[in-house]
Amino acid sequence: MGEIKVSPDYNWFRSTVPLKKLFLHIQASRNTCTPLYSLVESVSNSTCTIIVDDDDSKIWSLYDAGPRNIRCPLIFLPPVSGTADVFFRQILALTGWGYRVIALQYPVYWDHLEFCDGFRKLLDHLQLDKVHLFGASLGGFLAQKFAEYTHKSPRVHSLILCNSFSDTSIFNQTWTASSFWLMPSFMLKKIVLGNFSSGPVDPMMADAIDFMVDRLESLGQSELASRLTLNCQNSYVEPHKIRDIPVTIMDVFDQSALSTEAKEEMYKLYPNARRAHLKTGGNFPYLCRSAEVNLYVQIHLLQFHGTKYAAIDPSMVSAEELEVQKGSLGISQEEQ
Repeated sequence: MGEIKVSPDYNWFRSTVPLKKLFLHIQASRNTCTPLYSLVESVSNSTCTIIVDDDDSKIWSLYDAGPRNIRCPLIFLPPVSGTADVFFRQILALTGWGYRVIALQYPVYWDHLEFCDGFRKLLDHLQLDKVHLFGASLGGFLAQKFAEYTHKSPRVHSLILCNSFSDTSIFNQTWTASSFWLMPSFMLKKIVLGNFSSGPVDPMMADAIDFMVDRLESLGQSELASRLTLNCQNSYVEPHKIRDIPVTIMDVFDQSALSTEAKEEMYKLYPNARRAHLKTGGNFPYLCRSAEVNLYVQIHLLQFHGTKYAAIDPSMVSAEELEVQKGSLGISQEEQ
């Protein structure tokens, strides 16, 4: 079908979202341990590319849309099969309402600590002290690990975890995680496709699956192997390190790659989290149920309106809304 790829919304997104190419090389100084950054910038109609390694091997692809004066934007992290543009419907809608939104595509990283260190360097380059993170599946797990990694000097102000998990052992692949790098691309894609819905689905979900298959085909062997390694190597979230972060857990009631047990474990891990349940949506609700997802994202971010951690341009928030928000913040503080 491929309806999403040829849709007016997707083509409008690809042609109108401002994009840049940034080549950021990190070189060690002879007299200090502090990296020296050299930057080459050019305007392009492709995704923004940022290289944060001296061998040019770590390439972050991203879309950055919305008001640049916002210093605590919402950042989207994709699943194993996703690229930065799988969140194009969130970017179009949320930026239209005044939010700053960044959607990322990961470089090749082989362990969670390496990823967290690279992501921290990226935020440093973007001059973002704190951010809100929306993570889908693997993206949600990496968002939690980054919040855990930076808990002594927090960089994550809130989390939205969509169809995500807290322990990689749920996939029963920890013993094969170290061998993904050896597997050919077709075998890795077969592993990923095995988690896609195979039964009858409605047309919007079918289009979402087709689009994600197309995005999967665009990924190289090393990209897929590294993502599957991050998805399956033995690791779990330490909740006591991120218990003070506001969390919204977003999941679906129909078939997805997550088991009921995995969802229940997330609820136990974050007993005070807000829950955003979608009746249907499968593995990719941000594509096939984007209106519902966007609404839940707004509800999550609403609690930060009127603060320095707002992801929205203050001019887009009415005085009445700010008064209501200040009142609810006052009630919350009294309860605490």
